[in-house]
Amino acid sequence: MIAEPARLLKTGRLTIQRWQRGRGGRRLADELAVEEPLEIRLDTRSIMVTMRTPGNDDELAAGFLLSESVIREAGDLAAIRSNRRNKDGNSIDVFLRPGLTAALDQLTRHVYASSSCGLCGRTSIASLSARIKNIPSKLEVSAEALLALPVRMREAQEAFSRTGGLHAAGLFNENGDLLVLREDVGRHNAVDKVIGWALLEKLLPLQHHILLISGRASFEIVQKSLLAGLPLVAAVSAPSTLAVALARRYRQTLVGFLRDSSLNVYSQPNRVILPRKKGRGKPLAVPVASSRL
Repeated sequence: MIAEPARLLKTGRLTIQRWQRGRGGRRLADELAVEEPLEIRLDTRSIMVTMRTPGNDDELAAGFLLSESVIREAGDLAAIRSNRRNKDGNSIDVFLRPGLTAALDQLTRHVYASSSCGLCGRTSIASLSARIKNIPSKLEVSAEALLALPVRMREAQEAFSRTGGLHAAGLFNENGDLLVLREDVGRHNAVDKVIGWALLEKLLPLQHHILLISGRASFEIVQKSLLAGLPLVAAVSAPSTLAVALARRYRQTLVGFLRDSSLNVYSQPNRVILPRKKGRGKPLAVPVASSRL
């Protein structure tokens, strides 16, 4: 693990002008989420620059390399450390174990990726699908237990509470306990950090865990979670049609609009246990447009 500064700046303060109807304008201090570039170097070669919130950069790098199939387990990593030549802490060196080489020409992202990017230069869905296996997990979670997760994640979002400008990804066990939470300006970065944490803790595959994300469920987030072996992904917002198609193809449970007292199950509803009711209720799953993979 990389030793991080005792006071890592994930938020910054500045003076702004605020206007409200009926109250006029006033100057006040506001707190924003920090966004800075991170260069990921593999065996001394720069492979990507992404915009992220500083912190847990080793997990971000490990999760990214796993999602790109450069590595498959923690043992594939020889070392992760800050680039000593970069005094700002915005460059990280990853070294693979002896004998393992990476096909860098097959990396699917461009050299630069924004913190909010989705499919960044992905060559083809067919080549991606060849790397993913069906999820065999027998995990079952009650609908009521799922509804409790967003509150637990929100309570743990320290930086979001101060800025309102960060996405979050949380990893829960089958009992609903929050194991790790990561915040970042990019949804994909937050997921990479969570998966990277699990990889470095040697917990993969995550066949008895739940991933919760604060935004929408995109194709790339489902792809990352499948490579980590996650049987259930939940989002407080909507999934995309392609995300649903990918989850259905590989038998992953995908939950969307998980908030307040309702949720939608878009694939593999057998893992979500519903309370028993007399008569027939409305179906949980909602129709979505088909997307071919």
